[in-house]
Amino acid sequence: MRSLLKFFSLTYIVSWSLWIAAAAILPGAAPKSSGLLAISGFLYLLGVFAPALVALALTSRADGRAGTLDLLRRTIKWSVGVRWYVFAVGYMAAIKLAAALLLRIATGAWPVFGQEPVYIMVIAIPFSTPMQAGEEIGWRGYALPRLSARLGLSSASIALGIIWASWHLPFFFISGTDKSGQSFPLYVLSVTALSVAMAWLYWRTNGSLLLTMLMHAAVNNTKDIVPSAVSAAANAFALSSSRVAWLSVAILWTCAAYFLVRMRGVKLPDGWKAETDVSEIHRLGPV
Repeated sequence: MRSLLKFFSLTYIVSWSLWIAAAAILPGAAPKSSGLLAISGFLYLLGVFAPALVALALTSRADGRAGTLDLLRRTIKWSVGVRWYVFAVGYMAAIKLAAALLLRIATGAWPVFGQEPVYIMVIAIPFSTPMQAGEEIGWRGYALPRLSARLGLSSASIALGIIWASWHLPFFFISGTDKSGQSFPLYVLSVTALSVAMAWLYWRTNGSLLLTMLMHAAVNNTKDIVPSAVSAAANAFALSSSRVAWLSVAILWTCAAYFLVRMRGVKLPDGWKAETDVSEIHRLGPV
């Protein structure tokens, strides 16, 4: 567990320090101070990429060049079934549309739909997918197999989800972010359920980080097809949120329950190699 403790500790320290520094720069930046804005933006992006940078550094130290290249190769592991691409791209959109339909049935009225054109969402997904390597190399590539080897994939996906969600906590207190004024407990519930779905996808695609990157990008770009956000909550730890948000969480956890059952007994090998045969992984637990 020492490598995991190092990874989580360093990731939190690096990311939070950079984000706090980025936020501290903005209030003092004049409207035309492009230099300070650029520095703040760079620090923010560096913090976002901290999970990958820490994971690569620890992997290089423990496993050398071969281990580092193996971890990076998973980000271009594209040879998987078409159904997994459909799942990755459509999962969050299906959840939000299902929530909208249930609300329509229950109340007789549709919720407010997002103003972003669907074609913009579709175009944005592949363009933003490479950016998700900054998180996915760390969370799914480095941490999930090691957690799974000790806890089993079901428990590991939940534990990682809580850690992953909590990593975003500073954004709930930084003015101007999309999480400012929202409910952090509800966010943790949502992200943890998504972590379960992404762990299932990672397992079933034999360790393809490209597919989890694609799903991460799709979630970010389609979550507001039916917006869940509400006006600023009294505090970040309040449970107040919209009906769409609560319905979305309920559907996410209904799906997560299925994935948890399917992953029961599965343990990914510690430091899972991308070339590991999928049949070998399936023998470790029910398919």
